Amino acid sequence: MFDNISGRYDQLNHLLSLGIDKLWRKKAIRHLERFKPSRILDVATGTGDFAIQASKIDQSSVIGVDISEGMLEAGRKKIQRLGLTERVRLENGDSENLQFEDNYFDAVIVAFGVRNFEDLDKGLKEINRVLKPGGRLVVLEISEPDKFPWKQLFDFYFKRILPITGKIISGDSHAYTYLPESVSAFPKGKAFLNRLANCGFEQATWERLTFGICAFYSAEKPY
Repeated sequence: MFDNISGRYDQLNHLLSLGIDKLWRKKAIRHLERFKPSRILDVATGTGDFAIQASKIDQSSVIGVDISEGMLEAGRKKIQRLGLTERVRLENGDSENLQFEDNYFDAVIVAFGVRNFEDLDKGLKEINRVLKPGGRLVVLEISEPDKFPWKQLFDFYFKRILPITGKIISGDSHAYTYLPESVSAFPKGKAFLNRLANCGFEQATWERLTFGICAFYSAEKPY
């Protein structure tokens, strides 16, 4: 599915979010920057937007992994065009079977990808394994507003308008029907914080962004 939409993925992301997804990534990386990570892993990197944003942290290098070769190829072209090949590298890899040694990264980031893990707990435990003690996990994920009128407006847009628009532009009839389904099924807010705690993380926090359309999570691997 992601291979099929890789050519228009960035265009659709920015269009369907009205460009706000760029602001969410910038906010998450500003938060991460205070911890001064030098070695960063971007899980479910897609076309590398979050990895590119993370590379703006001083003296950082970023590896992005994803199972979709189509998305990775689109990301590599973008990274080369931006002159970031020395700072950002994209590799084919499974989020639930990361090919890195224990305690390797200073930080792990995931943008709009954890809901796609086949086994959420296994993916989170893998992230914990490759993080250094004291390392940070930063997650951005689509959420659902819970207050009037944003909840009603979001539901109408997300379940009626977005799938039709996504299908027309991407040419994939399933991809943008899958999106609202996966968001509805994902554990949100405190439920996700509990999953993080069960997978070995501490000091987990979350924040609603843009009326609750997006959720920003941060957690630490304990020493």
